[in-house]
Amino acid sequence: MPVALDIVILAVVVTAVSALARKYALSAPLVLVSVGFVASYVPFVPTPDLTPEIVLVGFLPPLLYAAAIRTSLIDIHRNKRPILLLSVGLVVFTTAGVGLLVWWLLPVSLAAALALGAVVSPPDAVAATAIARRGGMPRRVVTILEGESLVNDATALVSLRTAIAATAGTVSAWGIAWDFARSAVGGIFVGVVVAVVVGQIRRRWIDDHLTDVAVSLLTPWVAYLPAEEIHASGVLAVVVAGLLLGHQSPVIQSASSRVFERTNWATISFLLENSIFLLIGGQVRTIAEDLGASTLPAGRIVAAAALTLLAVIVLRIAWVFQITYLPRLFPAIARQDPSPPWQVPLVVGWAGMRGVVTLAAVFLLPESTPFREVFVAIAFVVTAGTLLLQGLSLPWLVRRLGIDGPDPAEDHLQEASVYQRAARAGINELEEALTGDEPDEVVQRLRQRTIERSNAVWERLGSQRETPSVMYARLRERMLQAEREEVLRVRRLGLVDQQVLRNVLDALDVEETVLDQAVESSSSERKTELRAPQHHDGCEHLQAHETVPQPRTPEGCEECLRDGTEWVHLRLCMDCGHVGCCDSSPQMHSDAHWRDARHPVVRSFETGEAWRWCYEDQLLG
Repeated sequence: MPVALDIVILAVVVTAVSALARKYALSAPLVLVSVGFVASYVPFVPTPDLTPEIVLVGFLPPLLYAAAIRTSLIDIHRNKRPILLLSVGLVVFTTAGVGLLVWWLLPVSLAAALALGAVVSPPDAVAATAIARRGGMPRRVVTILEGESLVNDATALVSLRTAIAATAGTVSAWGIAWDFARSAVGGIFVGVVVAVVVGQIRRRWIDDHLTDVAVSLLTPWVAYLPAEEIHASGVLAVVVAGLLLGHQSPVIQSASSRVFERTNWATISFLLENSIFLLIGGQVRTIAEDLGASTLPAGRIVAAAALTLLAVIVLRIAWVFQITYLPRLFPAIARQDPSPPWQVPLVVGWAGMRGVVTLAAVFLLPESTPFREVFVAIAFVVTAGTLLLQGLSLPWLVRRLGIDGPDPAEDHLQEASVYQRAARAGINELEEALTGDEPDEVVQRLRQRTIERSNAVWERLGSQRETPSVMYARLRERMLQAEREEVLRVRRLGLVDQQVLRNVLDALDVEETVLDQAVESSSSERKTELRAPQHHDGCEHLQAHETVPQPRTPEGCEECLRDGTEWVHLRLCMDCGHVGCCDSSPQMHSDAHWRDARHPVVRSFETGEAWRWCYEDQLLG
């Protein structure tokens, strides 16, 4: 009973503190660490027993899996060079650098010092990405940090295991190489096997979302435990399984299974992630009490902790700048991936917050390790110091350096392009599926709903007036509220079976959830014109239409002005300068002009937008 009560209290505190932090726009991880720190000195608050088994087996597998299934395998592959250089190279570099420093500062063996270097080397998956996303970093930077944090724990734990073995004098260069190879290859192998098996189970035997979600919840440990049992990397096994299953989910899971899985893992991640930060702060009193029994002078301990914290920060920044610019001295790499401005590696270098893996790993050191209590204190100082120093200042640094995060308008533009192509594929499939016996109103409704869904995304661009999809969502929400109130009135009267009423309420909830909440454009406030983020060299029409013609009717849609009708957004024909209204407008004159004149390319004629669209190839340019 006390354990259950402690878990409930922990969940309540985590939820309440996180909610307050969100309400007042504070960083939840940092607030939770601070609350845990204060609580550790409250007499009636028990000290949490944060053992390595609890963290490495209880917390780490589900957190890594939850992060992996929502991480793009394509993005990881696209950024594999910086991710590997950070998750492997930087961990080894930090292990060596910190190890040599600690060996010089404290009366310990080199192997023990390297063990501490391995402990403090991996940035935390939770802290880095949580603060990075909140800081509004560019999406590629977040991807690199996510990829690094998914893999670096494996490198650090293998390095730690090797260093611990070296303290007993039972390691060789061949042994180190074999340990790394076995951990990496074995972990990847187990992860692939688990992904294949789970994928086949989902594809062939599971046809309900409850069983599917149950399988998903078990998968992290199904990957982690066997890998650890054969002395491979359980971390890599979980990450590989998560990446592969997340990539395959659109074809091996039903839509309802994917929705439920995302919701469940989001909830689990929220509770586990924030619990970790609270527990980190709660270790302060225990660490301080253990440190009081140390035979080393307090000044020497403080100096060692402060210099280790400084070394961890400096080594990361130095390494990030090296791996950013040195590889680009090769012309082939520079052409394929041009050098970013110096602000980007500085931000990546500063995003090195440590977390619970560092605290858990330090307790893996044998009890016989000299000055083990000092190592534990140093690990805590590095964890708390990076969380507070770098975590608090990272959003400010991003703003100060003028680094822009993802542009919502560019996202909407790409999203609209994808929806347009998907709608075209869906309508083509509909045409092939028709037998001629279907009622015209059914076929027309299918076409219309597909087109409206695509148009709703295009409407997020352009002017800030209320577009048809926004108006529809606003009015439909009011209707749904009235419908729900009527259903609840029927429930109070007891006129209908309760299960039937629950089904009706569920249907209303689903419709309200999927209502397209259009985002208002900020095109008029942009510093630069909105252009397509990628140029499609394969479209000859876009290549041939670079010069912007003089608009024939700059005041608006040519036909709408003539007929006295309204438009939503405007498009400019790149051949003749015709200005027509978009597909969300009642008359769709731009589309009609393309069909009549066969002029394939139009340009947005909205303020602050310069993107082009090829009707023929359905491509942005």
